[in-house]
Amino acid sequence: MIAINNLTFEIGARALYDEANWHIKPGEKIGLIGANGTGKTTLLKMIVGDLTPTSGTISMSKDLTMGYLNQDLLSYSSDKNILHVAMEAFSRQNQLHDEIENLLKKLETDYSEELLHKLSDKQHEFELLDGYNIEYKAHEILAGLGFSEPDTHRKLSEFSGGWRMRVMLAKILLQAPDILLLDEPTNHLDLPSIQWLEEYLRAFEGAVVIVSHDRWFLDRVINRTVESRKGKLTVYAGNYSFYLEEKALREEIQRGEFKNQQAKIKQEERLIERFRAKASKAKMAQSRIKALDRLERVDDVDDDNPTVNFKFKFSRQSGRHVVNIEDLGKSYPGINILEHANAVIEKGDKIALIGANGRGKSTLLRIIAGTDKNFTGKCETGYNVTKTFFAQHQLESLHLDNEILQELVSFAPKHTETELRSILGCFLFTGDDVFKKIKVLSGGEKSRVALAKALTADANFLILDEPTNHLDMQSVNILIQALQQFEGTLIIVSHDRFFLDAIANKIWFIENHEIKEYPGTYAEYEPWYAKRKLQLKEEPVSVAERPKQVKETPQTDDKAKQIKKLNQELTKMEEEIGVLEKEVKDLETQLADDKLYADTAKATEVNEAYQLKKLELQETQARWESVAEQILELES
Repeated sequence: MIAINNLTFEIGARALYDEANWHIKPGEKIGLIGANGTGKTTLLKMIVGDLTPTSGTISMSKDLTMGYLNQDLLSYSSDKNILHVAMEAFSRQNQLHDEIENLLKKLETDYSEELLHKLSDKQHEFELLDGYNIEYKAHEILAGLGFSEPDTHRKLSEFSGGWRMRVMLAKILLQAPDILLLDEPTNHLDLPSIQWLEEYLRAFEGAVVIVSHDRWFLDRVINRTVESRKGKLTVYAGNYSFYLEEKALREEIQRGEFKNQQAKIKQEERLIERFRAKASKAKMAQSRIKALDRLERVDDVDDDNPTVNFKFKFSRQSGRHVVNIEDLGKSYPGINILEHANAVIEKGDKIALIGANGRGKSTLLRIIAGTDKNFTGKCETGYNVTKTFFAQHQLESLHLDNEILQELVSFAPKHTETELRSILGCFLFTGDDVFKKIKVLSGGEKSRVALAKALTADANFLILDEPTNHLDMQSVNILIQALQQFEGTLIIVSHDRFFLDAIANKIWFIENHEIKEYPGTYAEYEPWYAKRKLQLKEEPVSVAERPKQVKETPQTDDKAKQIKKLNQELTKMEEEIGVLEKEVKDLETQLADDKLYADTAKATEVNEAYQLKKLELQETQARWESVAEQILELES
């Protein structure tokens, strides 16, 4: 489909790619990954022809059609409504539609056979191109990406950059090209839209190349991972989780080879030193020196995933109740956000606030942070609570004439300069970068400085709105480690499900203008919520009714019998888990096989079976944990 051979791309004296090779095959779903600055976006631009390689070739058939979503499209604007913009994807159908309209107008006065034949031919071609369904398709995709029916009649220019990007994504998907090149497609999507896009891309028959830092999204869509690193492209035959396991295995082998070679080199060097001392052995010593020079050296493994010991400092502990929300109401003209909402944030809670855009997540965060006081009811902060709030508008509070390190030193005097440099290193500011003036930084870099500031505050309650924006996977992993070490309380809005699952112990979502709570991790919440929607449809159900996870108080004093019965259930579930784990592993093996993707229907069937088995496994594991907790409670 596309063959990349010996590709070299240089920026000044630096080679971003150095004789890299990669073949993209029809139907492959590929995740293109790598740290910031390794050239992922540059590679996409070379594939579409926006950039020219220094040397090497990118070959493809002349009739190959490509759809390219990139962040430059954020600036695109138009006074046409978004339905019209999306339907620009159907250029030939639109042309035929106009020609048919013109012919029908002419037929009002001219009944010639020539005109009738022309009209018949145009209508036949229009029908073959499914022209009568293009508006329906456009509505369907726009709805999937979060647009309401009234939205489709609004001008594109009325929407913010993120929503415009969704329209451009809809247009590209409607073109149904042979290959989709998507650069951070989830950046401006909310969770429901991301989940819709996952389903769409899994069923898409063409090839897909995705640049994304969203691990959860990649795991659910891709069947190939290509890593851009040190100027090379390395292919892994599986999704992102497979890549992590396979890379760890390859690195273990490489580490062993490096150690063995180093031991061999040292042995050779000792022999050479001994031989040099004897005139009779000098020739042999020279021969061994030449052999050592010719030796192809094995590199040691670089640590791409450093661990971080992030020391949060807050001078006082909060009371048990961090925030108490009672009868909270919030609305804008024509829009109700919250009505009679009640909730409590307790000390130690790690809350993920999730849901579709427009439901009021950021509004609720601002109310909790105290920056929005225009509401009814109560939102009270508890005893000894000190809070810090990170949101994109926090960039405005940065002092533009300060250097990066200077900004943190003045804000967090309790931290040493070494600690602050370490924190900045987590956010990709290393070496002399810390002496850059804030006014010369890009928007993304300023966002990272603001996030670093928020994490150095003397606060026992963190309020974070989309903290992973502008971070690559390595930085997200470091942020996860930091927040896992935080002993206070936090509430986070994010669409990065891997991040949320690693951090949160409770899920909040806004439904029917109320704050609903699910007492568990995101991985547990997602299948529960999907099942709830499927089974109960629109029936109002209390979120507290966590299926098979709510602990029951013993109704009898005969604990021994209960414990025995629960242990039997536990054993049975352990057997079920073993069977399910094997079935999941078997399906993963099938998904890693190239041959499967020759049959799109079969690939879709296997992928759906895999997703269902994973859900079943997660639910069984959750039931096992619940029963185990009941046993511990009875035995205590």
